[in-house]
Amino acid sequence: MLMSVDADLMRVLADPLRLQIVSLLAKETLCTTHLIEETGAKQTNLSNHMRVLREAGVVETEPCGRFTYYKLRADVIANLAGQFADLAESARNAADNKRACP
Repeated sequence: MLMSVDADLMRVLADPLRLQIVSLLAKETLCTTHLIEETGAKQTNLSNHMRVLREAGVVETEPCGRFTYYKLRADVIANLAGQFADLAESARNAADNKRACP
């Protein structure tokens, strides 16, 4: 059985700013203004990164008046962590397997 990790999601999270945003949202639900203050990113840059995270299903939005709050989808992160845990378990089980060279 081939173990795989969601490569598309890994690419989304590989960006340093997006990873910082995910780390911040793991602690609390934040609005755009908070994220700009915390990251130092320009509003347009932050909006582009939030769009990528929304489209990847990593965050969800919650409108609140004229503000938009962002919440991390813990299930998506847990699923990715589970994929890595499965990969690690497979590596532990395969540690003594060595294919002979032809």
